[in-house]
Amino acid sequence: MRERRERRRVRRPGKARPEDAIARMIRIDHAGEYGAVQIYRGQRAVFARLPHKARIASQLRHMEADEQHHLDAFDALIMERKVRPTALGPIWNVAGFGLGVATALMGEKAAHACTEAVESVIEGHYGEQVEELREMDETELAELFARFQAEEVAHKDLAVDEGAKDAPGYPLLSGLIKAGCHAAIAITRRI
Repeated sequence: MRERRERRRVRRPGKARPEDAIARMIRIDHAGEYGAVQIYRGQRAVFARLPHKARIASQLRHMEADEQHHLDAFDALIMERKVRPTALGPIWNVAGFGLGVATALMGEKAAHACTEAVESVIEGHYGEQVEELREMDETELAELFARFQAEEVAHKDLAVDEGAKDAPGYPLLSGLIKAGCHAAIAITRRI
């Protein structure tokens, strides 16, 4: 009888269990890396068809490969830790690819502005997670996230060097993309 009562206990509100917090991080980051791969694919779909845009197409291919590496790692973590992926994967697929195509059609600087905006949000997001993971003594996961954060910062820095902040309407474009990233994180946290 006592065993039955213990199973019926309802967890009281408060701080999430570490395994719940880690599962949420993995779900959010998996979705984010999936979206990032799609953004770069959308941008490459435009630039790869234009011989005079070979330089940016090559940069995008390199950044997409980094994001695919991150996504592969999160695919493995999803399986290993039995984490439920977001139900919104198909939406992030279309949204990411669409954002990539749209910013590429606006030009190279707009494509770089997209990278700069996304990676700025992700840099902070990974930073918070690394701190939280270290507080939980999840050092291996914290190191992995820190490595990914460093690669995202490198993407952001390249985008800035390539003129991201000179894109037409940069403040508006960057603000909208950053708001979209924050919204995607908040939604994916729950769904």
